[in-house]
Amino acid sequence: MLLQRALVTFTLGPLVLFLIYLGGWFYFLPLAALLIIATIEYSQLAKKMGWQTPLWLLLPVVVVQWLLPPQVQEALLASQQLPEAWVAMALVAGFIAVTIYALWLYEIKKRDLAAADWLATVTGLFFLGWISSHFFRLRGLEEMAAQWTATAMVGTWVADSAAYVVGKTMGRHKLSPRLSPNKTIEGYVGGVVVGTVVTVGLAVYLELSLAAGIVLGLLVSAISPAGDLGISLLKRTAGVKDSGNLLPGHGGALDRIDSLVWSVTMAYYLALFMT
Repeated sequence: MLLQRALVTFTLGPLVLFLIYLGGWFYFLPLAALLIIATIEYSQLAKKMGWQTPLWLLLPVVVVQWLLPPQVQEALLASQQLPEAWVAMALVAGFIAVTIYALWLYEIKKRDLAAADWLATVTGLFFLGWISSHFFRLRGLEEMAAQWTATAMVGTWVADSAAYVVGKTMGRHKLSPRLSPNKTIEGYVGGVVVGTVVTVGLAVYLELSLAAGIVLGLLVSAISPAGDLGISLLKRTAGVKDSGNLLPGHGGALDRIDSLVWSVTMAYYLALFMT
């Protein structure tokens, strides 16, 4: 398992960094494909739990959330096509559509779990749509976009890898026995320490400020693992080990973005605050 993880990381890691450097459609299309797969996996997990999150409804409103932000329009089309208000309008429209669908399920189809279907679909819209749009918002920043994006992602990967290695070699105390029995407190602390140090070093190397590196390092190392545990909660409830089989030793697409999505979101607002 460790060898598989290492092979995938050292093969795809440099490619991802190169795509971050290129930006534009080179960055958007592969990441959008990954997020589409993650959305499908989320819908399949929901189905295993007895909930209906129809892809014909969920996927379009999710994709729209990626395309509308002004930062994305600027990065892809070299011009700001739509104001930020359109993003909020699209999100509201998505909520309305999901709500109408849930009401139809309950009233016409007489489905007693319509309320659970509604909540599951709204959660997917929010998490895979608006929150995940920060992958593109961050890379679409006017200043230091590639540096912020690369630092957030590498810091997350390093923290995750360090937590895995330290947990395997030194772990004695379970961090979350029910959600993720293999995670340990020692591994978590190791991930925070190593992830923060590497993030700070990379931030300074890429000419971000030292303060930005420290804050970002602590955020992605200490908080992003909660995203991993959140998806673990869904998988445990659904009775599966991984969300999919996209990458050997790494699980599915949803497994790959569970921590990253929170890292890039925190990095985006930190960048706005500190620049």
